[in-house]
Amino acid sequence: MEQQFRARPRDQATEQIECYILQNDLAPHSKLPSERDMCSMWQMNRTTLRSAIRRLIVEGKVYHRKGAGTFVAPPKLERTLQDVKSFTDQVLQNYRSMQTRPLDVRTAAAPRSVERKLGLAEQSPVFQLRRLRCINGQPVTIEANYLDPAICPGIEQYDFSNESFYNVLAHYGITVDHGHQTIGITYATEGESELLEVPVGAPLFYVSGISFDSQNRPIEVFKSVTRADKIRFSSILTTQPKEKVEQL
Repeated sequence: MEQQFRARPRDQATEQIECYILQNDLAPHSKLPSERDMCSMWQMNRTTLRSAIRRLIVEGKVYHRKGAGTFVAPPKLERTLQDVKSFTDQVLQNYRSMQTRPLDVRTAAAPRSVERKLGLAEQSPVFQLRRLRCINGQPVTIEANYLDPAICPGIEQYDFSNESFYNVLAHYGITVDHGHQTIGITYATEGESELLEVPVGAPLFYVSGISFDSQNRPIEVFKSVTRADKIRFSSILTTQPKEKVEQL
């Protein structure tokens, strides 16, 4: 006997909403009909509809404003894994505005794993920069950078709310040439949820790695947690392996 596949009600509701957005050519920030109207349009119950909306919010396709309704989300910013451009440059190239809030700027002892990657002795001072990054006013990522302060004395004096980290390195004649990074999934802690404006336990991208200059000298160790509904990562497939860039 041939078995027929039946989509779950939430999947059907999700598809209905996505089709409605496409068929009506709704631009980012366009408001969707009320929940009552959508339930009436597609003959579904409100529980199913709300489940579909929650799923689309997690996927970054719509967003909800309390008391105002549900709106079409702007496209996610795409970050190419092989690109060593700064986050600021990638945002500006996509015609978006960037705001940065320094959370921690200091020179102090760092975790031993960071010291080892930078080739430093135990208990060596390490410059540590931690920032909240916003795109068009919305918090998107928390970034942390660690480097040997001996290669850039006085770096803590720069205003990292206005200056790009890589541009500051350029003042010292330092240019990032290549590096490697790993990407995984983590879940928002209480502090991260408050800064990123997501629920505690919300899924986040976790990125960590190290970058080098053209002489293969370690320049920085970096870590970040990023909202999965605002950013997507892509990779370029090629049969010609790049010698200097490793992406995991």
